[in-house]
Amino acid sequence: MDGAELTGKKVLITGASGFTGRHAVSFFREAGAVVAAVVRRPDVYSFGKGAEVHVCDLNDKQQVRHLIDEVQPDYVLHLAGKNSVPDSWADPLLVLETNVMAVLYLLDALRSCPAARTVIVGSRLKYTPEPGRIPQPPHPYSLSKALEEMVSLSWMSLFGQQIMLAEPGNLIGAGPSTGICSLLARHVVACEQAGKTEAFRLSGRDSTRDFLDVRDAVRAYATLLVEGASGTVYPVVSGVERSLGEIADLLLSMTEAEVPVRWDGASSGPDGAGKQEELSMLRKLGWQPMIPFATSLQDILSDVRAQQGRTTN
Repeated sequence: MDGAELTGKKVLITGASGFTGRHAVSFFREAGAVVAAVVRRPDVYSFGKGAEVHVCDLNDKQQVRHLIDEVQPDYVLHLAGKNSVPDSWADPLLVLETNVMAVLYLLDALRSCPAARTVIVGSRLKYTPEPGRIPQPPHPYSLSKALEEMVSLSWMSLFGQQIMLAEPGNLIGAGPSTGICSLLARHVVACEQAGKTEAFRLSGRDSTRDFLDVRDAVRAYATLLVEGASGTVYPVVSGVERSLGEIADLLLSMTEAEVPVRWDGASSGPDGAGKQEELSMLRKLGWQPMIPFATSLQDILSDVRAQQGRTTN
């Protein structure tokens, strides 16, 4: 996909002020789309020129209907929701309501736009029940993502809407992320600014994860909006497992500061980069990761340095 299909199209992005949302707004704006950036609170983030900002509580059915009636989108990228596992334990009902009911209200409102194509962004952490067994989700967050998927696919079947599901792995990049790469980058910058600090504690040097640059993920979502098959669940991953030790070594090689790191606990196995047949689903549509892993880490480090510089000056 070269982006020409998006020129002049109305793209509604929920969760626009979040980590992925900011990158999505930038991408679609540069592609020539008319971007409707949906946020829960005004003045949370300045998107600059080229984006219409809409304040909407996605858990308010009437507000969501008004939003869709006003925007009349061609494409919808649903990124909003709560994604913290610890928070899901602290208030499971809030996480279920926020993640599941928002999808229901959004898809129901979109029945008035039958030509709209929607991508619901889920998670590789979703719970998949085993047939014939009592459901045993590992945490309420995984349950909420499983219910999101069930609702989305059911709504497509019931009402004929064009709905694709994306399941990203560990997304990395510049911006307000709480992922391990960003946390370690902040530790590096703290050491650069204040000298030696307490050691950053990590579990399992040989533990591996699949990491994908958030900008590559946004391109994947755009590809699915235009070319994805309705009712299909697409893994959005790099297909490459990287160890936490490799990440730490790369980040530490990008600084001259002394950066103490302490390794605790045993290593865990891979988190599931996706089987090759799953990875081929997006590649058949012409998408593939473009940004080298080292570039992603350098961009994270540069962004943290810039943010910390503004904080301390």
